Amino acid sequence: MAIDAHPETCLELRSTLTDDGIVTLGVRPSAVSAPGDDQVVVRIEAAPINPSDLGMLFAGGDAAAGLPAGDGVHPAVGVPVAPAAVAAQRARLGKAMPTGNEGGGVVVAAGSSPAAQALVGKVVGFLSGNAYAQYRTLHVSQCLPMADGTDPEDAAAAFVNPLTALGMVETMRAEGHTALVHTVGASNLGLMLNRICLDDGVGLVNIVRKPEHVELLRAEGASHVVDSSADTFIEDLTDALRATGATIAFDAIGGGDLPGTILSRMEKVASEQAGEFSRYGSDTHKQVYVYGGLDRSPTILRRDFGMSWSIGGWLLTPFLVKVGQEAADRLRQRVADEITTTFKSTYGMRLSLADAVDPDQVRRYAKMATGDKALVTPQA
Repeated sequence: MAIDAHPETCLELRSTLTDDGIVTLGVRPSAVSAPGDDQVVVRIEAAPINPSDLGMLFAGGDAAAGLPAGDGVHPAVGVPVAPAAVAAQRARLGKAMPTGNEGGGVVVAAGSSPAAQALVGKVVGFLSGNAYAQYRTLHVSQCLPMADGTDPEDAAAAFVNPLTALGMVETMRAEGHTALVHTVGASNLGLMLNRICLDDGVGLVNIVRKPEHVELLRAEGASHVVDSSADTFIEDLTDALRATGATIAFDAIGGGDLPGTILSRMEKVASEQAGEFSRYGSDTHKQVYVYGGLDRSPTILRRDFGMSWSIGGWLLTPFLVKVGQEAADRLRQRVADEITTTFKSTYGMRLSLADAVDPDQVRRYAKMATGDKALVTPQA
């Protein structure tokens, strides 16, 4: 397609929750609006499915129980949603919601402003909330231009994971810590974080769940990798905390006893270094931020870690607002400069829009299994 040309319509994925407890994710036509002065039209080549996308895609429903729900023209999948989850999302009932937080593609048309015109023909990554589509009209501020020759598949994951990983290190520094713990070390985000910490000289404890993930991270140069499935996990974690001095953790799992175990082992190490006994525990502040929900069960804290501790949520968008535009732009530029190295993503499956609503494929990508990340390729 020639530059400065784009279709009037395209296909996209929309998610609709209804009060009968079914969320339908379907392929449907959508208008492609002409760009305003500060807008561009992006032909989307790739868009990853991140854990943060699942909530909008399936409304907290049981993706493993999905069934075909197409109309014979446009394919769709219907997924059951529990009554409590439906009640909690009444504001979206009956609305066809856009899906997909980020993507990558080529700018094929632009508005009249110099900023928009400068992007024509460029490969860009973008953050939009509606990336699972063949085309999108976006404001220039939503786009991150890449160096010439960048593959749009690399540009597709330029926001969520890279900025989250950088945000963890920035948060660590801002709050006075010197090393950190991450609970999904072998994920795409975890591998990025490991590379950042190696480059920046930051101590990192990587927690993984399988022996093969230990080997993966070792091959990437990680010094401290502990396997939560190993019989020696508690001892290994304590040793790694002792070696790094990590007092802040970022947890993508959320449920179960792992956050409490991390705090407990941090306190164990801090108490060893305390000058004298205190009934209130050490005065070393220990922090766990939960930034994901791979396990939706209750978070268990056994309170054997003194009184100097905190646990809370962490999200990328509030972090970026807090640090300000100048800092956010600096982080974004680092991502663009290192998109094929530090921030390189890998994928276990590539899906057309129709594939993304196939029940068998849904069951697979909704598991969010490490090493099997899905990439939607809307032009396929």
